[in-house]
Formats: sequence, structure tokens, C-alpha cells
Amino acid sequence: MELKIRCSELSQLMTKGRSKSEPLGETAKSYIQEKAKQDFYGINPILENKYLSKGIMNEQIGIDLVNQVRFMDFIKNTERIDIGWLTGECDINATDRIIDIKCSWSFDTFPAFEEEAQKSVKKAGYDWQMRGYMMLYNKDLAEVIYCLTSTPDSLLTQWDDLTMHKVDHIEAEKRITAVRVERDVEIEEQIKEQYGIANTYYKECLAELTTKNQKSWI
Repeated sequence: MELKIRCSELSQLMTKGRSKSEPLGETAKSYIQEKAKQDFYGINPILENKYLSKGIMNEQIGIDLVNQVRFMDFIKNTERIDIGWLTGECDINATDRIIDIKCSWSFDTFPAFEEEAQKSVKKAGYDWQMRGYMMLYNKDLAEVIYCLTSTPDSLLTQWDDLTMHKVDHIEAEKRITAVRVERDVEIEEQIKEQYGIANTYYKECLAELTTKNQKSWI
């Protein structure tokens, strides 16, 4: 069995150790151990929270908002690409670029400034996610576009401040912030190299679980 990763997981894979003798950082090791555990037991937990739910529910609204501001006709991509060790499905597969839509939870979490958005992309690991998409879809440019959209009523509680969540009255052009990520072949080679190291460690983790399982019968 080989390690298979999603583009959204690349940032975890790419964490390094504190020295050159430690190519895998603690975050990467924990991530790989969890993947091995899930694959060994055949259990893949579904991550759910209100932030992810809004992103899924408002994805088309975000695409429509970008189209309105940019006078484009982007459509939701439904093609998932799988090259064996890496898989992903971007939001928009445009002619010259990949675009991923990120619908902010509320007004106070929406990065209105470009510098703020760039920091958010780095912190969330979206830059690595975009690099994965560019590899899969063979594009030289990717964009993370933050969208400020109204939160569905079903996700709100009586304690939420509606002025932070109901934003349709704000001009469309004020409600998007884009961050560009350009393709870098050298970084892609680093990703492939890191994957090779991670895959070896993944197999070691599987072997340990298999040995432990066999010992339990002795």
C-alpha cells in the first residue's frame, strides 16, 4: 500500500524537522501516522464544522460573486484528478489558472487587505494546496479568492451577530480578496522528494501496526 495525499493535506506533509537529519517534522509524522492508522483500520473520519459547512454551502455563491466582479463566466469544476500519490479537485479550472474559493465565516474573519489575505493563505497552507492543484491540472497560476458572503440561517445561532453575517447589501467588488500563487518547478521537486520520504515512513507505520496486530494473537 502506498501513501496517497490530498492537495489540501500538502502543508502537513511539507513540515520539516529542526535539522537536515530530520526531513519530517513532528506535524508531518503525526499526519502520516494518522493516515496509516486510518488505512490500516479502514476508517476515514469526516471532518465537519460550521466553517467547512458554510464553505460547501456557499461555494456557488462565491463563484457567482467572482463572476460578477470580474465579468467572467467561471463554472464549478467537477473533475477530480488522481495521479496515484496525489489527488485533488479544485473549485475552478480556468483556461489559464486554477481558482479556489474560500468563503469566510463572517465579516470579522474576512481578509479585506491583500497582506492580511497572504498571511491567511500561508497560515492555512493554501499555498501548498494550490501548488498541488497546479501540478495536477498543469497550470502556471493559481488564485485563492476569499469571498465575503452571507451565512446561511441554518448555521447561525441566536447569539451570532447578524451584522457580521448578513452582507449582501455590501457592494460585490468590496467582498473579494485574491491571492496569486505562481508555479515553481523547484518547489514541485521538493514536494516529490518529501513525498518519497513520507511514503517510506508510512510503510514503516503500517508494518508496525501489522506486527502489533500479529503479536496480539500470541
